[in-house]
Amino acid sequence: MDIVSDILKKIENDINEKSINEEFSKKWEILELKDGVATVIGLEDAMFSEIVEFENWTKWLVLDLSPDTIWILVLGTTEWLGQGSTVKALGRVLSVWVGEEYLWRVLDALGNPIDGDWKIEAKNFFPVEKIAPWVITRKSVNTPLETGIKAIDTMVPIGRWQRELIIWNRQTGKTTIATDTILHQKWKNVKCIYVAIGQKESKVRKIVEMFKEKWAMDYTIVISAPANSPSVMQYIAPYVGCAMWEYFMEKWEDALIVYDDLSKHAVAYREVSLLLRRPPGREAYPGDVFYLHSKLLERAAKLNEDYGGGSLTALPIIETLDSDVSAYIPTNVISITDWQIFLETELFNSGIRPAIDVWLSVSRVWWAAQTNIMKKVAGTLRLELATFRELASFAQFASDLDANTQNKIEKGKRLIEMLKQTNNTPIPFNKQAVFVYAGIHGYMDSLDIDKVLKFEQMLYNKLDTTHKSLNENITHKQTLNEEIENWIKDLISISLKEINIQ
Repeated sequence: MDIVSDILKKIENDINEKSINEEFSKKWEILELKDGVATVIGLEDAMFSEIVEFENWTKWLVLDLSPDTIWILVLGTTEWLGQGSTVKALGRVLSVWVGEEYLWRVLDALGNPIDGDWKIEAKNFFPVEKIAPWVITRKSVNTPLETGIKAIDTMVPIGRWQRELIIWNRQTGKTTIATDTILHQKWKNVKCIYVAIGQKESKVRKIVEMFKEKWAMDYTIVISAPANSPSVMQYIAPYVGCAMWEYFMEKWEDALIVYDDLSKHAVAYREVSLLLRRPPGREAYPGDVFYLHSKLLERAAKLNEDYGGGSLTALPIIETLDSDVSAYIPTNVISITDWQIFLETELFNSGIRPAIDVWLSVSRVWWAAQTNIMKKVAGTLRLELATFRELASFAQFASDLDANTQNKIEKGKRLIEMLKQTNNTPIPFNKQAVFVYAGIHGYMDSLDIDKVLKFEQMLYNKLDTTHKSLNENITHKQTLNEEIENWIKDLISISLKEINIQ
């Protein structure tokens, strides 16, 4: 028996030694290298999205396979590389370190710190590409994700795990809506990730400074793939952010991610695809660009209790050109997302901020994504604004209007003023409910328009001081019972008397 076991052991050692020698003697070479794309021969067993390593220790990403060659994109420097350089496969797909250690940090597209602070010692490793949670593991929307923005929380509410698209032309406040939502998650146990794709470094730096000033970086990770970074980095950045995001979901926590923006992400992928010599399609985008975004956004989910109960909420941003929502990328992402927030250039230029077009914007799970008090208070707000819009258009061509029509127009003007909000000042739902109640029930109809926002600040100050008990009752009960409604009416009456005296 000893002789047989010795022979078997010798055979096993010979086989292992042979395979090791073959691995190191086999030469995988670069056939061609240009524009950050390497054509490699000899890697017949390579996997899609696998990481390979070149002789200068640079990590590269396999993104295209063919019978004779593979196409690899650089994730580092091409210095000292050229035709004939050797490469070896690492046997694993692209993965990144994840964990709470990354909160408060600014990272590059591969998850490496770029803020100059301390070294991160993470303990968990997640794949960048991952299958979205199955339908059977998901739960329907039942919890609001409050943004602190009056126009959204009242008329286009967002539920946790939803995919809410923010879309319109450049310079209309899209990023501000997303960053204000992140600011409002303080003390709400929601971890946030802001992924900047193709943005100016100066813009990202300002956002980071604002987050630090508002103490939002305590629960936020910022990933930056700026406009001057390689296309492959801009392509991979949202997937890296999504992997970090999923870590919190699997820890049974709630998380929010902002993709700013996916139109630049699509452009980066178009550049990558053209470098890989893939055939262009509509608007020169490759045929799989729809899959590119759908596999990313489908990972947003609310898991049921059997799978931990964590949730992922996505806020993708799309920039249109000259208000063209029928372009390829906007229509793709509109069809993928659950609902959309449309902005309007004319509103923005006229001083209405945020410039949300409440007639085009839509929420498909309206009642499931609002608190009970907000449903009762703001249920007719959209109808009131729609009526005002129709009457205002009609009034342009009419010389005489009856008193009822004039009153509705004046009320509509004050409702529009009511929805205005300055940047970086999210408002809790309990304060929103009191202010919107005053607007819907006509308490501000007698106020001068320029006093509406002063009246708002007076209400909020009283809720923080003399009417703290009302504030706490709304926060905890989240409903509009008779007692709370009477308190709200008393507060509004007191505030109106004071502001009319001023």
